Amino acid sequence: MNKLKKLVIAAGLILSMSAFTLTEKTEAATATHKVQYGETYWKIATKYGVPVNSLMAANNAKGSMLYAGTNLVIPNATTSEADKDLMARLVRAEAVGEPYAGKVAVATVILNRVKSPEFPNTVRDVIYQIESGHYAFTPVQNGAINQPADAESKKAVNEALAFSGQGNGSLYFYNPRTAKSSWIKSRPVTITIGNHTFAR
Repeated sequence: MNKLKKLVIAAGLILSMSAFTLTEKTEAATATHKVQYGETYWKIATKYGVPVNSLMAANNAKGSMLYAGTNLVIPNATTSEADKDLMARLVRAEAVGEPYAGKVAVATVILNRVKSPEFPNTVRDVIYQIESGHYAFTPVQNGAINQPADAESKKAVNEALAFSGQGNGSLYFYNPRTAKSSWIKSRPVTITIGNHTFAR
């Protein structure tokens, strides 16, 4: 690009930098976290909303032992703050009154769909998906998703992100008392939490 023949750069020389180089540097950027007494990889991953496996890999962890005072590298989150907020608003709307574990499971369904070839590949597209005239999530259709998320729903999203890559692959959830679709009821059940049945 700059057709340099030597590694020495003269003062005043104007160099071009490709956007690709800048992107690489941005993606490699990380934060650090000083471990406090009693913290675990799981707690730290949940705090930052990053997969626990990624956190451990970024720190070359050979086991789960952590020592207070150690500085950990926090890898960049793969989910933006805007996507986290959108997920948290959907979790609040879909799982209000449900146990905390059910809120985490709803957020996990969204993340599992993003990874599945059967669904769109972004959080936003998964949440706003319309298939054959039907909304994937009722709160999108009725506008409940536009209400602000509560603290518990935000925490549930971070925990689902920390849990990413683990679990039993739920892609759907429904309330068996109100679900009318025989198709959804035919899906293999993965777990039941509160009033929701989760399936794949």
